[in-house]
Amino acid sequence: MSTETQELPEVGEIVIATITKVSDHGAYVTLDEYNGIQGFLHVSEIAPGWVRKVSRYVKENEKKVLLVKKVQANRGEIDLSLKQISKDQRKKKLLDVKRFEKEQGILKNIQEKAKLSTKQIEEIEDQLLSKYDSVYDAIVDIATKNKESLEKLEISEEIKTVIEDISSKIKLPTVEIRGILELSNNKSDGVEVIRKILLNIIKENTDSKIEISYIGAPKYRLSIIAQDFKTAEKILKPIIEKIEKDTKKQGGEYKFTREESKKTGEG
Repeated sequence: MSTETQELPEVGEIVIATITKVSDHGAYVTLDEYNGIQGFLHVSEIAPGWVRKVSRYVKENEKKVLLVKKVQANRGEIDLSLKQISKDQRKKKLLDVKRFEKEQGILKNIQEKAKLSTKQIEEIEDQLLSKYDSVYDAIVDIATKNKESLEKLEISEEIKTVIEDISSKIKLPTVEIRGILELSNNKSDGVEVIRKILLNIIKENTDSKIEISYIGAPKYRLSIIAQDFKTAEKILKPIIEKIEKDTKKQGGEYKFTREESKKTGEG
């Protein structure tokens, strides 16, 4: 099939490519998302400054995130750039590809378990995309709200059961917020007082994933893991307020310093 009859990327698009041949002038690649059509990464677009040896930056069979610089459909030429891709762009593209592959795996799983034809699974995909931005978002929502979300889909009960079962096994995305508690109490049993305050917090919040670890007197690390940052912050606020109140009530000193939040997992 010639490139004239194939779908081509647009100028400015970010693509995943596999390096197929390295030369002194650059590297030939195939575009993974466009049926392996060929593109060229000129030596001047590999890295800022003078590139003495192309193979130092790219190697055969290696996958790279590249920017489409020029597309000449009539000549079947696609010029690409590596040096114009930022770290954030590369990270986002790889995440998008990972999520797309995950979505395809989910759809294939549904198709096999429900014994659906290609047309039937495409219809289900269309239904999910009519209500959600992506198949992944749909599965996460179903995993979170369960049947409430499924009931809105116009599909058979048998297929709903299959989707519900698959979504229940999906590892949901999570985030972590944490900080350092500095707690002190000069009473003779001050250490025990603080320990009881922290143990009570864990006992009173069994529905939430809370971890309190001892760093070294007078510091403790408080960590909260939730589905999203908004939920985590909502859990954190009353906890630190109660720790502060109980610590000061017992004549102790309290201080809380936030640490950097992070995403800890993705389905």
